[in-house]
Amino acid sequence: MTARYLTALPVYNEAAHVAPVLAEVRRYSPDVLVVDDGSSDGTPGILQRIDGIRVVRHPQNAGYGAALRTAFEYTLEHGFDALVTIDCDGQHEPHRIPELIAALQLDSEDPCDIVSGSRYLQQFDGDSLPPEDRRRINLQITQQMNRCFDLQLSDTFCGFKAYRAEALSKFDITELGYAMPLQLWVQAVRHNLRIVEFPVPLIYLDENRSFGGSLDDSKRRLAYYQEVIRREMQAQAIECGATTAGAP
Repeated sequence: MTARYLTALPVYNEAAHVAPVLAEVRRYSPDVLVVDDGSSDGTPGILQRIDGIRVVRHPQNAGYGAALRTAFEYTLEHGFDALVTIDCDGQHEPHRIPELIAALQLDSEDPCDIVSGSRYLQQFDGDSLPPEDRRRINLQITQQMNRCFDLQLSDTFCGFKAYRAEALSKFDITELGYAMPLQLWVQAVRHNLRIVEFPVPLIYLDENRSFGGSLDDSKRRLAYYQEVIRREMQAQAIECGATTAGAP
């Protein structure tokens, strides 16, 4: 039986990118959801003119994590078997969507729960050089998560992921900003989810993209990420040394 999967794009003020990105995504995914997180530019009007997509609009900008939470809820409410999340800024290559779904091994006796894209697992021709502060913070947080939970990750922040729908029901996402993936990893450990990484190219088209407000300061951003991890570990009642039994 062929798995029915949804590809979701969190979008905020992406009028310059959304139409060409969606045109490419629709080549590789029969069902596409755009979560418009309160865009105030021309994005809503563009989406209205595109046939064959599903759109959920937040009345106000709630954050990257909020948009992904909406995608999780939509996937479960509409009976999909799996979800792929992909950013709308051109960093991810839509032709890899079916490969991420295949990597979930949904028809096997031991399917994966999360297939997480990694920009650092393998080098590709034409890879970008990541902004220094972003790479440093990603590396530091990734090392911290690996030491604590033996996750063996190489990229904790890549937004290109595939999820088994059953795994989505395990998450309780309350972190609505860019630190949402860290809450997700801690909860994945808590629920012993099976995680694998999938190599994807490293593409940066906008190195100066803002995180918003004080998070554009790298020291504050790192401190905030570490506080989210600490808070979520406390909420899930787990400590360093916990392991995710399904991780390779």
